[in-house]
Amino acid sequence: MDSDLLPALDRIAAALERLSPPPPTLAGLDAADAFVWHPALGRLTPVQHVAHVDIDLLQGVAMQCKLVLDNTLHFARGLPANNAMLWGARGMGKSSLVKAAHARANLVDGQPAPPGQGRLVLIEIQREDLATLPDLLALLRTSPRRFVVFCDDLSFESEDADYKALKSVLDGGISGRPDNVLFYATSNRRHLMPRDMIDNERSTAINPSEAVEEKVSLSDRFGLWIGFHNCPQDVFLDMVRAYARARHLLVDDAELAQRANAWSVARGGRSGRVAFQFIENLTAELSPRS
Repeated sequence: MDSDLLPALDRIAAALERLSPPPPTLAGLDAADAFVWHPALGRLTPVQHVAHVDIDLLQGVAMQCKLVLDNTLHFARGLPANNAMLWGARGMGKSSLVKAAHARANLVDGQPAPPGQGRLVLIEIQREDLATLPDLLALLRTSPRRFVVFCDDLSFESEDADYKALKSVLDGGISGRPDNVLFYATSNRRHLMPRDMIDNERSTAINPSEAVEEKVSLSDRFGLWIGFHNCPQDVFLDMVRAYARARHLLVDDAELAQRANAWSVARGGRSGRVAFQFIENLTAELSPRS
């Protein structure tokens, strides 16, 4: 081979190595109790502080809180537990509940465990990375720690095949779901796909029931399937009062209710998210002027 070609070939080989994704690794797993999965980097990025609210502040969803918290604590203790789908109205605490249950599971004598020493690790996976979920689970299978893999705002559109990767994980496949991994997801859609898409496939298929069975049945593979619904005014005010007490806001209850209702009317709806946003604004208004 012409020796003049060797430097050029070396540069090409180096460029190809840079383009190829690095092999996945669990390096740094003991540094934190929450991570974000980045398949392009082949690693988990640590999250030192998970933005969450205390589970006791989640009002109007007592039954949902008990189901998710009990399931999470069972899993953290090494007991059998179910994958969970939290679906329903926007802003009613679905993702907040997952993060709050994770935080509660990692309390030691009422205090958060030191970083990397919690009983439970929370791993967030983005919707667009679901195809890499089997690779992530194969990696986590080798660890002694216990994991909740969490996908927020999960849904599927027409011709979207990523649901097959998730279905395989939920079914376990030939190797079975790792004993040290649970999958939690939230969605605004009851069956993870738009209603008009379901109706369209039913209307155009030779066998309407079979046409959507595969996609709709994905939600059936979650052992826990928990609904969240829009809250009435009294529940909304309970949310506002709970946040106000936690912030130690000095405001008359009648004024608090009047201002909270006005805020919800301006926002066009009532939810836990709207209540929290109102309290954020009110806290700033009531803060001493510097």
